Amino acid sequence: MNFKMQDKQNQLIERISDTHLIVGVDIAQQLHVARAVNFRGIVVGDPITFENNEEGFFKLLNWIQDLKGLKKLDAAIVGMEPTGHYWINLSKWLFNQKIEVVTVNPHLVKRNKENRDNTQSKSDKKDALVIADMVKNGYYSFIRPSSESFEKLRVLMSNRDVIVKRLVMSLNQINRWVDIVFPELRQVFNDVSCKGAIATLRLFPTPDEISSMESLDVQRGWKLLMKRQPGPKKAQLLINLAKTSIGTGQALDAYKFHLEQLLEEYDLAIKQLERVEQQVKEVLNKIPFAKKLLMIKGISEISLAGILGESGDLSGFSHGNSLLRHAGLHLAEASSGKWKGQIVISKRGRSRLRRFLYLATMSLVMNNPEFKAMHSHNVKVKKLKKMKSIMKLIGKLARIFVGIARRNESYCPNKIIELIPVAA
Repeated sequence: MNFKMQDKQNQLIERISDTHLIVGVDIAQQLHVARAVNFRGIVVGDPITFENNEEGFFKLLNWIQDLKGLKKLDAAIVGMEPTGHYWINLSKWLFNQKIEVVTVNPHLVKRNKENRDNTQSKSDKKDALVIADMVKNGYYSFIRPSSESFEKLRVLMSNRDVIVKRLVMSLNQINRWVDIVFPELRQVFNDVSCKGAIATLRLFPTPDEISSMESLDVQRGWKLLMKRQPGPKKAQLLINLAKTSIGTGQALDAYKFHLEQLLEEYDLAIKQLERVEQQVKEVLNKIPFAKKLLMIKGISEISLAGILGESGDLSGFSHGNSLLRHAGLHLAEASSGKWKGQIVISKRGRSRLRRFLYLATMSLVMNNPEFKAMHSHNVKVKKLKKMKSIMKLIGKLARIFVGIARRNESYCPNKIIELIPVAA
């Protein structure tokens, strides 16, 4: 463990005084379990099981207050795993009750389950006690309070991910349908998802329908659905290919019905995607520093929304490295004595934040002159592998983002250009 991390953990331990009641809560869908220890790790009171509703939450609060009074303690800190979504409502409710809430790493909880009884047993009561122990030992993180705008972005981008998955699924099914019924369509339209291909599938999906048509009829159909239509050559090619198609000729009514439903699903996904992305743009307009970040050439609204939705207010981070740690992009080293293992990315953080930081950096490398120059310098001069260069540039992007948000300043390309000879 490096010194900075050790210092941070020491500070977290020192926050736990002899006047603290440390509570660990094992979260479930319906019933939660809580255990309590003092600052020495000695179990306090009996375990409590409470329901996931307001009555259950008050039961937990009264239990905490009773134990504090019994042991003459002044403060309480509650730890829980931020897995799934069941913990969110409880954490916000306790926060409103002036109870400090922290989170513990689920991976560490799993690894520390043998500490209490040296067995591999698992139970809700044991898990709650392990969580309390971890908080006592300083293995916890503060919950970053998120304003309305950032929480909206998180919800909207999560919703967008679901819609995109449905859209991709429907396109995959449409591609499969084309392969079975009219594979020659790909010779006219390379991409089945392009406007021309989709319009053709809507108007006359089967080869039998197209083969009996004239070129002008096909063009008229395209004109009904597209502002810019393919020309007569493509129309004639489509007809000629339809006449010699190897696509199935059986159960065409069923295949047409199937395609109709696939196109309905596709249309719904496209419409929902447009709506959610419009909502995202409106929320971004309400975040002051977001406009400055969007001025960086290569940063898209969607990538920025994905980053802000998972990170929250970037001005709350002390340094870009804190953002990297939040994403799980900090380095993890394996070494012992003279042996040094490979240094890898920890991936102990928010996966969606990692994804959007990576996508944003790749976009910058392709579209931003400064990042393109830094990447070239890393690869050609420093002889770094391309992916290692990308990871270094992700760190650079994190520092730029946090710096702009904290100081409310604009992106300055000249500052980046000056650093290119020693790009990091």
